[in-house]
Amino acid sequence: MDRIESIAIVCHEANRAYCATIGDNSQPSWADAPQWQKDSAINGVKFHLAAHAEGRTPPPSASHDSWLEEKRAAGWTYGVVKDPEKKQHPCFIPYDGLPTEQKVKDYLFGAIVKVYHEARV
Repeated sequence: MDRIESIAIVCHEANRAYCATIGDNSQPSWADAPQWQKDSAINGVKFHLAAHAEGRTPPPSASHDSWLEEKRAAGWTYGVVKDPEKKQHPCFIPYDGLPTEQKVKDYLFGAIVKVYHEARV
């Protein structure tokens, strides 16, 4: 397993644990996650590491914007309920429109990648 995938696993599992604390038990473990979900975490890690390599720390809104663009390119749209088969997601909105508990996910993801970048692990 490479470094990027290792970081993506930590980000995914932290997100899964956080989701459970807010009552969302829909997130599968990394081992059970579909490939599109793993790819999304890996792409998020790459986005953050590239910014850090340039000396920038992307804000949580940039993390969300990157995720949103990835989803848009894959054909996802807004939906009241997350439905991978229909490619619909309730977070398919601008960052400023997200509820605070959803914004926390972008803070967590970015903080985890930043720690790994700074530790050079």
